[in-house]
Amino acid sequence: MNVLHVLPYYAPAWAYGGVVRAVTDLTRAQAAAGHRVFVLTTDTLSPHARLQTLRETLEGVQVWRVRNRSNRLRGALNLSSPRGMAAAAEHLIREEGIAVVHCHELRTVENLLVTTVAQRLGVPTLVSPHGTLPYHTGRSLVKQLWDRVFGARLLPRFDGVVALTAHEAEDARRLWRACGQTLSDEAVFVVPNGVRLVDFADLPPAEPFRARWGLGTGPIALFLGRLHARKGVQLLIPAFADATRALPSARLLIVGPDEGMRATLETLARAHGVAERVRFTGLLTGADKLAALAAADVFALPAAGEGFSMAALEALACGLPIVLTPGCHFPEVAEAGAGLVVEREIGALSEALGALLSDRERRALMGRAARALVAERYTWERVVTQMTELYHRVKDKC
Repeated sequence: MNVLHVLPYYAPAWAYGGVVRAVTDLTRAQAAAGHRVFVLTTDTLSPHARLQTLRETLEGVQVWRVRNRSNRLRGALNLSSPRGMAAAAEHLIREEGIAVVHCHELRTVENLLVTTVAQRLGVPTLVSPHGTLPYHTGRSLVKQLWDRVFGARLLPRFDGVVALTAHEAEDARRLWRACGQTLSDEAVFVVPNGVRLVDFADLPPAEPFRARWGLGTGPIALFLGRLHARKGVQLLIPAFADATRALPSARLLIVGPDEGMRATLETLARAHGVAERVRFTGLLTGADKLAALAAADVFALPAAGEGFSMAALEALACGLPIVLTPGCHFPEVAEAGAGLVVEREIGALSEALGALLSDRERRALMGRAARALVAERYTWERVVTQMTELYHRVKDKC
């Protein structure tokens, strides 16, 4: 099947978080499965840099980028200004025989432009919101304004919603109703993210990474994500401090790009007396990120309004027990014995971290359960099969 994916950013624009990772891995897995896969995106690399290559093939995926009129606008306001996006979409749909258009995130300029073209050409269109629907997860006023201005026009253009969880499926139904639109149960699909197990089969040795960052030999709790209040790292630092008063060899490793919080977090670490035991690495990718996962003993993500965390899946694939909060919408972790799901407050996080950082045998048991959970339910091969089935269902209905 010939599939066109549409989103504001794509590999190697890793600074934009888990959506880039998820869509990149999905499209590469689809290409490996024999589909002809196209990506239409923009030239943004980060809030401060652009990509110069506008057309290339990455692991079988044909990537088309258009220029943003202003990359500063993209970075500062999370708003694209793509030149020629509609024309590029029409060319790809007509000339490459696109059977399905799959949009990612909801409230994007790219979606406004491309869905108009797809609807006119009679091509079915799906949207994956990736956890961006609720107002309480950030940019609430912008989201509400967008929905008032564009919701009634944009939402009917989608023939289906691909939710990551049952919770996100309900978020979609709620939003469609609020915008005066109907979203039938037959038009809502739940398909999770996945991982490529081969990427985590041979992790680098932990010792060089520990030495590089001065992590010592004690247990390490790892946070991997954007430094944003929604991710909850501001709760993790005091929880770690409380949990490790009797375990001074423990370290907290904070990996991810700064979104304006790092200075505040460093002050918080000093205030709780753990500044020397907390390490900030900034964004790590490739082998460096794998080394961080290999060095860690516990993964923690006290997030709110999470779609379906790629970082959590990657940690599970590495055999790490994980500590999550209900806002991560991943209860299967606790059900499988692969980690703990606790309330998003310092006391509960402290108790969970303390229990795991101090118990090597429990960590090992949970780590085995973590790998088994991913292998059974969350590989990209499995996800591609599910996605292909729903593409055919939507196409046949249209």
